[in-house]
Amino acid sequence: MSILYNILITIFSKLLPVAGLFTPKLKLFVNGRKNVFKIIEDKITTSDRVLWFHCASLGEYEQGVPVMEELKKKYPNHKLVITFFSPSGYEAKKNSTLADLIIYLPIDTKANAKKFIRLLNPELAVFVKYEFWPNYLEVLKNNKIPTVFISTTFREDQAFFKWYGGFMRKSLHAIDHFFVQDSISKTLIEKQGFKNVTLSGDTRFDRVSHQIEMDNHVDFISEFVNERICIVIGSSWPEDEEIFVDFVNKASDKVCFIIAPHEIKDSKTSSLQQKIKRNTVVYSQKKDVKLKDQDVFIMNTIGYLSRVYSYGDIAYVGGAMGTGGLHNILEPATFGIPIIIGKNFENFREAKQLQKLAGLYSISTAEEFSVLMNKLVKDKRFREKTGMIAGHFINSNTGATVMIVDYLQSKIDTIP
Repeated sequence: MSILYNILITIFSKLLPVAGLFTPKLKLFVNGRKNVFKIIEDKITTSDRVLWFHCASLGEYEQGVPVMEELKKKYPNHKLVITFFSPSGYEAKKNSTLADLIIYLPIDTKANAKKFIRLLNPELAVFVKYEFWPNYLEVLKNNKIPTVFISTTFREDQAFFKWYGGFMRKSLHAIDHFFVQDSISKTLIEKQGFKNVTLSGDTRFDRVSHQIEMDNHVDFISEFVNERICIVIGSSWPEDEEIFVDFVNKASDKVCFIIAPHEIKDSKTSSLQQKIKRNTVVYSQKKDVKLKDQDVFIMNTIGYLSRVYSYGDIAYVGGAMGTGGLHNILEPATFGIPIIIGKNFENFREAKQLQKLAGLYSISTAEEFSVLMNKLVKDKRFREKTGMIAGHFINSNTGATVMIVDYLQSKIDTIP
């Protein structure tokens, strides 16, 4: 199986440049990897002490941030290197000041893995959540470099737990420790004979919990909300618009709406604006009107949503009405507000957990949305109780970062 994997991964790496000619994303995937080794040679010296974090994409990066931030504080003289597999993660964070170097991870061929580890020479390797690359793991093990997986989840349908998964299971023996999100993952991996497993939870809870401690004030949002009940609709897709637009158009003038669409192209924003019959302003035109006289604020910009949730009394989080995938429910939950989502969230563990606790509600139709929203708007006690459950859900799940950092620190401190 090992031989077959290496043949296939080598063929894949050879075909990538051809595939990159056909789609922009694959082009980024290919071109971003062309000079990785030269970049490492230019940026990393043999005297540098390197901590390496690998994140598949943007979501994993966000999970890794709390741990990376703590290690940067504790080891300011070490260089932090972050690698991405996906262009969506790399392109979004390539200019982040958190790390000393942010690059793509070369494809997992034996030659790439050996060269990458030789040039980077990390003291510690941390993989966030997913991506078990056999050749990298083997080289890390052979070089006796401590390797840790954090915020990891396992599922029964993964190759590790199938009759044909011996090769992949073998690669797991290169990992010094697993910090897993849930008890199901812990049980699955322990049944394979692994004892180096800790149930730590998800570092994303630590990430969002810090948001409430920050200054979330935004002058123009304060002016717009103006003591009204504020409903924040975050990361909405066209499928979500079909659910909420009717309620927006019929809502009381004591209720205002902030809508942050997932796509902020002018054509998408204009289409949404045309559906809304209330006084509506978009971010790019906010200086042209009196914000307190507007009923709906469309945020055709990025970077504000986490702070906008702090103004919300109720949140609708998009993505689950269609197939795009549910967006982040933890950001609004940390501010202790009720959360409504669409119907397709079977693969989102935290949403299912919060629904069971009655801090989150799922709807399937515009009528269901309107009924639930009216209840939340009119019944302050129900609204506050639901929000309190959401906030408690975040607080009761924090602590993973401290647990993980303590372990990583114990490894780093033993290195001469």
